[in-house]
Formats: sequence, structure tokens, C-alpha cells
Amino acid sequence: MSVVGFRVSGAKPVLNAMAPTLAFDLDVEAAEGRHVQGLLLSVQVRIEAHRRHYTEEEGERLTELFGERARWPQTMRPFVWAHATATSGAFEGETRIALHVPCSYDLEISAAKYFHALDAGAIPLLFLFTGTVFARGDGGELEIGRVSWDQEARHELPTSTWRALMDAHWPDAGWLRLERDTLNALLRFKARRAVPNWDSAMKALLEAAGEDST
Repeated sequence: MSVVGFRVSGAKPVLNAMAPTLAFDLDVEAAEGRHVQGLLLSVQVRIEAHRRHYTEEEGERLTELFGERARWPQTMRPFVWAHATATSGAFEGETRIALHVPCSYDLEISAAKYFHALDAGAIPLLFLFTGTVFARGDGGELEIGRVSWDQEARHELPTSTWRALMDAHWPDAGWLRLERDTLNALLRFKARRAVPNWDSAMKALLEAAGEDST
């Protein structure tokens, strides 16, 4: 029998963090009669993209990740978003700890592309747990064991929570990585056209290509 079990009950942005970070509320339940002295946890967080519906607009944005919608039954598989760690002190019954997950708005990263593509609804997540449990045996002796390999938990992260986190750091904005030569060419374009900012420069290029810039 597993000494501990897990449930993810919520998430919120970490205030005043140096970089975007979500704190997931991780509820840990000890088996009946077990006295847990401590936990060292490693957690892999996966996105189970196949577990939600997508609008036409969202589907278009997801083409780069999964291809055309007709191919999604083959291409839309769970993929890793993040790895995180957490610890717990002594407890009996149940306790709650914060699992801090660093986040990125770098659109070179698959998870950021996926999050950016969503307008509403929830992000289906799967948490996979490994680690070490320190517990007291029936005679009071310290026992050291592994978190059971089958320990996992699902959570629906509201898209609005993700957007609130990103807006707290980069309001109504996103990030793109450009090669140096491309950046230099954009700088020349911006200077020659006397474009006031990068956003206006990109919109001008889109309009010149006949694309909608809104």
C-alpha cells in the first residue's frame, strides 16, 4: 500500500516572482495510521492536449504543433511541459504544499505555443510523482521508502490563470526569438521607415504581405 497519495486542487500566479511561476496547490494524504516525517518529491507535468475541444481559430494556431485537424488522432499525444520539485515536513492525515512550476512565454517552446493558441476553457494536465517518503513505523522507527510508481493526479488549469500570469509580467504581449541577421534587417527596416516601435514594424511587414495584422 502506498504511504501517500496526491491531489492537485488549484493554481495561482506567484506574486513578486522574478520570472513567471505558477504555484499549484498539492494536497498530500497519508495512509491511515501513518506518520509521515518528510517528503522529497520530483514531479513531471504533462499536457494532455487530446482531452479538450478546440475552436476553429484555436485549431489553426495548433497546426504547427499537431498538423491538420484530420491528423490529430495520430499526432495529438501528451507531451512534457515541466519538471518541478517540492518538499514537505512532518504530518499526519493530510497536508497541503505548494508546487512551483516556472513558466515561459518563449514561442520556441512547445508548451508556450500550446498555451498561446488557447482562447478559453482549461488546460488538461497530468502530474506524475516520484520521490522519497520518510515515515514512522509501528514501533516508532524511521522508515525510508519510495513514492509508489503509479502515483499521479490530473488537473484542469484555467486558461485565464495562465493569461493572468503572463499579463502580470508582459501585459498583452509575447516573445519571439530571432536570429541576429534577421534582427539587424528588422532594425534597418524600422530605421528607414521611421517606425516608432517593434509592434508597428511587424504590423507594417504583415500588411505589406497582405496579411491581417489584427
